[in-house]
Amino acid sequence: MLEFFNNLEIKTLVNNIIGYVGFDNPLNILRAMVDIGIVSYVIYRLIILVKETRAIQLIKGILIILVAEYVSGLLGLKTIEFILKNTIQVAGIALVVLFQPELRRGLEQIGRSRFSNFFNFEEASTNIQTTAAIEEIVKAATELSKTFTGALIVVERDTKIGEIINTGIQLNSNITSELLMNIFTPNTPLHDGAVVIRGNKIMSAACFLPLTDNPNLSKELGTRHRAALGITEVSDSITVVVSEETGKISFALNGGLTRNLTPDTLRKALNKNLLPEKAVPTKKLALWKVKSK
Repeated sequence: MLEFFNNLEIKTLVNNIIGYVGFDNPLNILRAMVDIGIVSYVIYRLIILVKETRAIQLIKGILIILVAEYVSGLLGLKTIEFILKNTIQVAGIALVVLFQPELRRGLEQIGRSRFSNFFNFEEASTNIQTTAAIEEIVKAATELSKTFTGALIVVERDTKIGEIINTGIQLNSNITSELLMNIFTPNTPLHDGAVVIRGNKIMSAACFLPLTDNPNLSKELGTRHRAALGITEVSDSITVVVSEETGKISFALNGGLTRNLTPDTLRKALNKNLLPEKAVPTKKLALWKVKSK
């Protein structure tokens, strides 16, 4: 094997590759580029699909075994090469048996996808996570409203508000209604201030928000609502507010406030502003700015 590589000339190797691929005219070169591009894109999407799942760990293990098998062959370690080669064959069968649920789920996802987004697993997964996060926020706001528990939830969008996140206690946790309700429970360390959500994660709690300077706001709006408007005036963030005095749910966006929302209208507002337009399952909701009395 080593003698083969020592005697192999680079020019001969290149000519053999060109002859095998068929780079003898521009049309074949274009065909090869399209072929390689499609294969590369499919491999990339498969990596995205299995990322952060158990399957990625198995793939890493198989790659390590392949490299070890190749190196043992170069070094002439025939016993190790024989064991590793047979291990790879067994691993192919074990892959189907061990990861049958993941394979079935992946095939079902492909079957449900339209042709236009056949390879768009990443966007579909993000939309699913955002929809689940919206449901958790709506559930938490509804329960907090019933108990007249004040709450202030900020959802970051394109404008980053890292300076606001840094004023609170870092969490970086999944969004659940139980956690949100526990954070805003009175007389707990984190109940004062705002929760900031970034990328479907609760990044920080007990954050300080800037207050609005709008002089035309209703006098019945307290500090919590003024903070909700303040952060939406300096960023494109969305803020959900639950009043401690009345239990009413409000929605702030672009310096405007919509009050007295029901769980359904809150869900529609969040869907409209956090999901792509084609992914919104409900009708559009018009949001009006607070007018002075």
